[in-house]
Amino acid sequence: MKLRVGIIGAGPSGMAQLRAFESARQLGADIPEIVCFEKQSDWGGQWNSSWRTGLDAAGEPVHSSMYRHLWSNGPKECLEFADYTFDEHFGRPISSYPPREVLFDYIKGRVEKSDVRKYVRFNTTARWVSYNEQTQEFTVTVEDLAAQKTETHVFDKLVVSVGHFSVPHVPQFDGINSFPGEVLHAHDFRGAERFAGKDLLLIGSSYSAEDIGMQSHKMGAKSVTFSYRSGPMGFDWPESAVERPLVTRFEGRTAHFSDGTTGEFDAVVLCTGYQHKYPFLPAELSLKSKNVLYPGNLYKGVIWQDNTNLFYLGAQDQYYTFNMFDAQAWFARDVMLGRIELPAAEERAADIQVWLERQDALPDHDAEADYQTDYLRELIALTDYPEFDLDTVSALFKQWMKDKEDDILGYRDNIHRSVMTGTMAARHHTRWINAMDDSLQRYLNGPSQDVDTGALTALTRDDEQIAAK
Repeated sequence: MKLRVGIIGAGPSGMAQLRAFESARQLGADIPEIVCFEKQSDWGGQWNSSWRTGLDAAGEPVHSSMYRHLWSNGPKECLEFADYTFDEHFGRPISSYPPREVLFDYIKGRVEKSDVRKYVRFNTTARWVSYNEQTQEFTVTVEDLAAQKTETHVFDKLVVSVGHFSVPHVPQFDGINSFPGEVLHAHDFRGAERFAGKDLLLIGSSYSAEDIGMQSHKMGAKSVTFSYRSGPMGFDWPESAVERPLVTRFEGRTAHFSDGTTGEFDAVVLCTGYQHKYPFLPAELSLKSKNVLYPGNLYKGVIWQDNTNLFYLGAQDQYYTFNMFDAQAWFARDVMLGRIELPAAEERAADIQVWLERQDALPDHDAEADYQTDYLRELIALTDYPEFDLDTVSALFKQWMKDKEDDILGYRDNIHRSVMTGTMAARHHTRWINAMDDSLQRYLNGPSQDVDTGALTALTRDDEQIAAK
């Protein structure tokens, strides 16, 4: 009987797994029977964003944590597919920091060209997974949300590719229940326009806080305060932005910080991270981890140590994104196809331990970038995924981190060279701080293009000078 592979989630990781199998098929391989379950009506995962929060139209928890005016916070040259470049997709150079809709168009373009949509069951959510040790089969119970029908499917291999930035981690703070302003988690943030003229408090000191804070500044917030637990981000913030240590309690609109200072706020956004949560998996198959570069119990960061028929994609913290998901998907594919023979459990455990010990010793962000670069290097060397200059990408990550330290409001205006094609990115027609229309149409067609009512219709003098270059 033909091998049966189930994939849960058609976001970037699930799309990578579909593309990996299609790549093998195009080279003459006999690929498995594949079914991918996606609860949304289209693929893209986080990138398939919605204005909704809480529950979607079918009553399911909203998956995406993305929002209006979200632009890439890292260079596109660091996430570029090795087998489908930005040049191929757009036919011309684009800037290094595109908005969400542009990146969504890019990742869709590859799988649409690959003709893998036929494997995906949209509007279908996984409800429960069980595993039979004797038959070594997974039974996956799913619900067709459109037909309101429950079904079961049996697979030999199962790929979990639902991501881990959808289920909020929401800590409790004394007095926050009676805070009279708006309180929300970053997962439910959908745009900073609502904070214009307001004093905003963001609790957290990672990418969500950094980006939502600067989005809010861009959209006219009166002030932005970041409250950190482990240490300040330390960027050269605009004058209206400050950092304070962790909030200890709230009294009305007043937040008390651990250094004895206080502040009055109109709104609070909890940028406090996400949980690894897989409600469709039994405990013995469910990854439990903090957001780290190498979760325990995953061999090569992909294969469940206690059941090598179960695969996780994109389950770690990420410097690399799309191309790392590819490297993982190609590796998972070759294990499933029998091209890679797995070592015994003891050897796998020892390999995991080496990576975990190295992770524990990482001194700084630069070392973290090199660590994940080495991880990708190892995976890519095991498969036929196209090799690319990983050392240059790692150097670009380090340059990006330095650029943010130098100019937190202007780093997205910088341009970089593609590692895949050598093409230098085009300088965008509008500086990020002034770019108020993040649509694909506006991005590609420039300031002369008619835009929706309410969008800016003219560039600043600086923008005109940039556009003329």
